[in-house]
Amino acid sequence: MSAVQQPPALPEAPQLRTFQPGMSGEELLAVSLEACDGRGVSDIQFRAKRPVYVETNHGMECLDFLGFLADCDLLEIYRALVRRQEQSGHGFGANDTSNCPDEKVARALKRFQETRVDDFSADGIPYAGGNRVSGRLRIQAHLSASGLGITCRILSDNIPALDVLGIDPDTSSSLRQAVCRRAGLCLVTGPTGSGKSTTLASLMDWLRQSSSKHIVTIEDPVEYRYQADMEHPNYPGHRAMSPSIITQQEVGRDVASYRQGLKDVLRKAPHIILLGEIRDRDAMDTCLEAAQTGHLVLSTLHTTGAVKTMGRILEMYPHEKFSSVLSRLSEMLIFIHSQGLLKGLNGKRVLTYEFLQNNNDAVSSAIANYSSGANSLEDVIRRAGNISWDDSLLDLLKRGAIDQQTYESARMNRNDEDEI
Repeated sequence: MSAVQQPPALPEAPQLRTFQPGMSGEELLAVSLEACDGRGVSDIQFRAKRPVYVETNHGMECLDFLGFLADCDLLEIYRALVRRQEQSGHGFGANDTSNCPDEKVARALKRFQETRVDDFSADGIPYAGGNRVSGRLRIQAHLSASGLGITCRILSDNIPALDVLGIDPDTSSSLRQAVCRRAGLCLVTGPTGSGKSTTLASLMDWLRQSSSKHIVTIEDPVEYRYQADMEHPNYPGHRAMSPSIITQQEVGRDVASYRQGLKDVLRKAPHIILLGEIRDRDAMDTCLEAAQTGHLVLSTLHTTGAVKTMGRILEMYPHEKFSSVLSRLSEMLIFIHSQGLLKGLNGKRVLTYEFLQNNNDAVSSAIANYSSGANSLEDVIRRAGNISWDDSLLDLLKRGAIDQQTYESARMNRNDEDEI
């Protein structure tokens, strides 16, 4: 009789610390973050009675070798994150006993019981031995069928250059020229997780080093921190102060609410305003007002493509306001850069995008008359200087960066017959 073929041996689990009974929230977080090291993790999902899942360039991965988390473990993790919640560095109220860790946790738990959700950012978590600290974290605590759940987005202060994001050199050059304008509205759009914040941060980081401006940001939360200094342009290896000053404000930490931040932003005498997201009509009105009064405004919307972006903006207004809003946009809008991240053939995510710049009368007219039909706007997107979403996808397919299935599922105009 022939020998029974044995299945291949399972790969050995990484030699890492695992969850142990009685661990504190800080220790549970440290174990989890140490396991993420080197995996390219962007998000960590903690759920009660479940193993930890992480989001990487390859999709979701299960870190079941760490063990499972009990309900009490999730509560300890939440408490640990609340204790490390980022606070303003201005020092006001430093002697107030309400700022002690236990009081912070008590207030957070009370607030969570009322709202069933808690969004905040936290300082990095020290690893074992205290020699290393993770990146800052953006947190959402919530409830689901399994109980308490916590999602942690790992933030980075290392801002990549625009050229390495997957945007072609001509578009990168157009984006840089656009943010050097004195006034106007620039929109970066895309679904959650499409890299909008990174693209904006790359533009702002380049701008702060290449011009003398006052840049004010209102973010919820702050995802990238900009340094006050920069590499000296004439003396390699030396640092110099940036010619621009950036005032970064985080909702809940530096301003009481997003609405308050919008109300006060013009009083800070900014040249450039970055709003983390246009959430409603008030935010849109603030953007248009600031652009019309001589400010450069950058913000984001959760839309894909220029046409859908225009539609989303109009949804914020009653029908009788469409004409005036479109007229203002035709004058103030500088560009719409819409992007998405797709799974590439090499296992890494690749960037696809649509770029529309309002640089001639045809584009301006198409925007002003958008409510009469989107066809004219779709036509100008295909003209020189602009890049349509489907053309960008087709380029990725021809270069072998994505497969046919990914191309077909991500197309906007599925009725078009493209020659490949």
